[in-house]
Amino acid sequence: MAWHTYGLDQEAQKLVLAAKRRDQESLNQGYKMRMAVAYGLERFWGEHLRLQEREAQKSRYWKETWDTLVRIAGQAHITIPNDAVRPDNVQQIQAMSERLWGLNLADQRVALAVLTQLCDCMVWWTQRYK
Repeated sequence: MAWHTYGLDQEAQKLVLAAKRRDQESLNQGYKMRMAVAYGLERFWGEHLRLQEREAQKSRYWKETWDTLVRIAGQAHITIPNDAVRPDNVQQIQAMSERLWGLNLADQRVALAVLTQLCDCMVWWTQRYK
C-alpha cells in the first residue's frame, strides 16, 4: 500500500481562505475546532448547529470542515454520516448523533485522526493568513 496524503494541507488552506473571504472573525474557529476534536465526532459535528442561529459564518466554517472530513474519509472508504439536520429538530439531531456513535471503533479512530490532522493544518494556515 502506497502513502496517500488525501491532500489534507490543500483542503485546509481552501477552508481557511474561504473563511477569511467571508468573515475574518471566523478564523479563530480553527483553533476551537482543533480543541473540539478531543471530545469526539458527535460533539465536533454538533458545533455548527449550536452556532447556526447566532453566528452563521462561524457555523458555516464548522460545517464546511465537517463536509471536507466526510469527503476525505469517503476516499478512504469510510462512510461518515452527514445528514441534513435543522438545529430546532431534536429527532434529526438525535438520529444523526446515534449514527455517529454507531460507527465502528476503527472507523471512528481513523476519522478522528484525519480530523485532527486537518485541523492542525487549518491552524497552521490560519497563523499564516491572520
